[in-house]
Amino acid sequence: MQTSEVVHVIDDDEGVREGLCALLDAKGYAAQPHASCEEFLNGFSADAALCIVADLQMPGMGGLGLQAHLLKNSIDLPFIVITGHGDVPSAVRALKSGAADFIEKPIDGKSFIAAVERAVVARRAINTQLEVASVAHEKVAALTPRERDVLSHLVEGNPNKIIAHQLSISPRTVENHRARLMVKMQADSVAELVRMALAAGISAKTGGQTGGK
Repeated sequence: MQTSEVVHVIDDDEGVREGLCALLDAKGYAAQPHASCEEFLNGFSADAALCIVADLQMPGMGGLGLQAHLLKNSIDLPFIVITGHGDVPSAVRALKSGAADFIEKPIDGKSFIAAVERAVVARRAINTQLEVASVAHEKVAALTPRERDVLSHLVEGNPNKIIAHQLSISPRTVENHRARLMVKMQADSVAELVRMALAAGISAKTGGQTGGK
């Protein structure tokens, strides 16, 4: 695991946060303890975080407050809430707001690690999707307006003859554009080309000009 991928553990109970960090360390996770949400927010970097584990009830900002703060600032990270007060309604509210899971104290180590692992899988899936979309956007940005036109029609599933008719160009020209698209997008198949187009946000007929070559 990369050391930059951190599981943040926030609890005002030192024994709890140190114990959870020890469990995470034993499983190979880079864990960072915080005594409060305010301490966590001081210097926090979303890019270096895998997920957040936070107690619901703490002096100052609690887990629900932190979750709301992160959502307000468009920080979307897997969020696990923990509680020692049997406050299931609050935990349910956290789930409805997007929390990945909630764990009740006393915390069972296996259940805790399982919850973290589920959250980490979700986080890495998001990261992979973002990376794929970023690469796809870069490739699409290098296309000409006409190539984007052809690509948008391919996303719609139109054959060459239909694309040629709708763009007022010859089928041969469409074939040439498709060939260049395959090279520029580094796609091995039309299916892969369409997947990259969708990842880049290209939808049917979003291309620009019509007419011409």
